[in-house]
Amino acid sequence: MTTELRVLDPTEWDRWFAVLELAFGGVPEAPEEKELWRDLTEFERFLGVWDGDLCVGTAGAFSFRVTVPGGASVRAGGVTMVSVAGTHRRRGILTSMMRRQLDDLRAAGEPLAVLTASEPEIYGRFGYGIAAYSMRATIDTTRVRLSVPEGTDGVSLRLADVTESSAVCEELYAKLVPARPGMIARLPGWERQPLLDPAQHREGASPKLCVLAERDGELVGFAHYAVKPDWNFAGADGAVQVHQVMGLDPVAEAALWRYLCSVDLTARVRVYGRPVDEGWQHLVSDVRRCEPTLRDALFVRLVEVGAALEARTYQAPVDVVFEVADAFCPWNEGRWRLTGDAKGASCVRTSDPADLELSVRELGAAYLGGISLASLASAGRVRELCEGALVEASVAFGSPVAPWLPHGF
Repeated sequence: MTTELRVLDPTEWDRWFAVLELAFGGVPEAPEEKELWRDLTEFERFLGVWDGDLCVGTAGAFSFRVTVPGGASVRAGGVTMVSVAGTHRRRGILTSMMRRQLDDLRAAGEPLAVLTASEPEIYGRFGYGIAAYSMRATIDTTRVRLSVPEGTDGVSLRLADVTESSAVCEELYAKLVPARPGMIARLPGWERQPLLDPAQHREGASPKLCVLAERDGELVGFAHYAVKPDWNFAGADGAVQVHQVMGLDPVAEAALWRYLCSVDLTARVRVYGRPVDEGWQHLVSDVRRCEPTLRDALFVRLVEVGAALEARTYQAPVDVVFEVADAFCPWNEGRWRLTGDAKGASCVRTSDPADLELSVRELGAAYLGGISLASLASAGRVRELCEGALVEASVAFGSPVAPWLPHGF
């Protein structure tokens, strides 16, 4: 049999999406989720692999702008909805889709590709590195107390309808996007994503709720959450499930966390997908009772090494030559001289001797400043060829705040 890879036609979307649902367990998406994903589909950037009339492979890319160290918003392809039918494994279908996507991203002038992985082991061979982690935690509010900063009592809170408050919450979100690497500027249509609340996914919890934080009549933060009631022999044992917490300053965030940790008839606060350096960890009286756990979140792939490294800034002066290996995108292979500082950077081809040797996967992992080149070197993934180059590059590539992906795609 032969297969054909082609751009997705809108008339094929339902069949295409059904193949994706089957690959992820066969449980149909809620109608409102399915409607949103169809509306967000950029058909010219979505691919299907067909065996006759049968769809056997899916992949897509969203047009994103991702914050990088220094605050710039850089064009990136948000790789998504990747699947291969179980009946058509080991035929090169995944490789063909990854090849086509990266070629298309390069042709479009997008220096980055980003994705979240259902199976992390898959994407390393295509040059993607884990660039950002997220945290989940369960705060035992029967044992943990919060010590909030001065001024917290000056923040007023009020409940609001999730949908009716969406516009002001999106305005606040947009203000925060440049402040942390990995954050995605939400283009038109994506404001609907935080509003998704399918009943079939609530598992006994309430519909999504919203609390707004205000100071002197101005919005300074908000939280989306749900409450899952529960009882045991001793009494109320409910949980607050946090979907989003956004604050313009530490005081606003502290006011929101204090509220979430004091909801009546609950004994714990469950948080998912939060920044690994989030401030609430320093407010709690006993972080052990919060059970913080890390998980990989955002994978980054440098489509064009030179353009990508020039798009960000560096927290310390750097002048280093990389010997880059990239078998899947050979246009990136070879030596690149990176010079830069907090004001800007240049990255050009060079014939000068290399200072560091690594693959594009390691550059992707270190790109947002959350993964240290020195840490990768300790695993043998980066090789120092010139003494001192590793420390210089590791410090320069760092970020004062951890990268964070605020939502999936």
